[in-house]
Amino acid sequence: MIGELDSQNRIFNIKHKPLYAAGLMILFWAIFDGIGTYSLPILMTENGLTKTAVGLIIGSSSIAGCFFDYLLGRFLKNPHYRRIYLAMLALCLIYPLILLNAKTLVFFLIAMLVWGVYYDLFGFGNFDFVSRKLPSNEHASGFGIIWVFRCLGYTIAPIIAGAVIGELVEWKPFGMMWLFLGFAILFYFLLLYLSAKDKKEYFENLERKPKPSKYEFRNVFKISKLIMPVLICTVLVNIFDAFYWTIGPLVAQDLKIIHPLDGLFIALYTLPTLLLGWFVGKVANHLGKKRTAYIAFLIGSIIVSTYALVQSTILLLGLVFISSCFFAIAWPSLNGVYSDFISESSHLEKEIESLEDFFTNIGYIVGPALAGFAADKFGNIPAFSYLGIAGIVISLILLKVTPRSIKITVS
Repeated sequence: MIGELDSQNRIFNIKHKPLYAAGLMILFWAIFDGIGTYSLPILMTENGLTKTAVGLIIGSSSIAGCFFDYLLGRFLKNPHYRRIYLAMLALCLIYPLILLNAKTLVFFLIAMLVWGVYYDLFGFGNFDFVSRKLPSNEHASGFGIIWVFRCLGYTIAPIIAGAVIGELVEWKPFGMMWLFLGFAILFYFLLLYLSAKDKKEYFENLERKPKPSKYEFRNVFKISKLIMPVLICTVLVNIFDAFYWTIGPLVAQDLKIIHPLDGLFIALYTLPTLLLGWFVGKVANHLGKKRTAYIAFLIGSIIVSTYALVQSTILLLGLVFISSCFFAIAWPSLNGVYSDFISESSHLEKEIESLEDFFTNIGYIVGPALAGFAADKFGNIPAFSYLGIAGIVISLILLKVTPRSIKITVS
């Protein structure tokens, strides 16, 4: 207990200035990315694409990210966060320019390719930064701080985007993207300056992990069968997230009564993660992480299923916030399950992480496609209600079939 408190105190020490420089860079980068993510579905529908096409195109970014993730892991021998962040920011500079000129399917697909690659670089850069700059007993705290900055950015972004878009997506949101990206670049240079003063970096010569062997692939298959209910829940939570970011901005455009605060629909979805993430541990430890994730997701899904029955905009926004409070409990609880698996079977860490990443990508490939199809078929808000019904059914099944204790035993 004392060791944990010492670790928490050290993470706020002045010596961690590079961590906070990185956090501020990520804050402004998340505002940049969030404005683009909010604007994208609106821009595509303005250019005549159906919502089904919008979902398929957005899902293609995760396919691009998966492919790039494989190439980066296979061929990049000695990555470093300085170079990775620089490549990410360079790609981000051209992303608004592509969106500004995007009128056809080909341009949107190119934009998704760039988006998928720079978002993948973002994940690689964060992992490398925390691994090099912090000792292992501070990794969790370091990622927690990065997540707070990231979440704050994604809460601010929809408010800005909704205020500047108005009736049509013109140049304003892309100008705002460049503005906030400029602040991110400034903090990147501050990070370089602070890192240069710090002569000692942990794991400076990190070695690349060996390529997975056939034996490791067999382990992945065996582990997937053991933890399949948890993997299915991972797909589900990411499908829900994809729904909000794919058709949420279109719903916001329909809520003219609150313009120029259209972005509240997405902001109220992201805000609970920032508010409740600090307290989830106590609830999850009491009920069990898997059970907490399933029950929270079940309650959130029940609330989402009522969206189509609501006539009041204010009441709808209230339901969005309340349902998202339960999702904000489910998501970190689910991540805690994977952490437990890794702690109990540390020799299988790579296999467990690869499964979590693969099923997360499935959610972000399938989610936008389902969101677009459902919005075309039933309407924007009714699509959420059908999603909620599906969430109820799957959550109940998971509660029924998931063992209370899952032991990963692979020989």
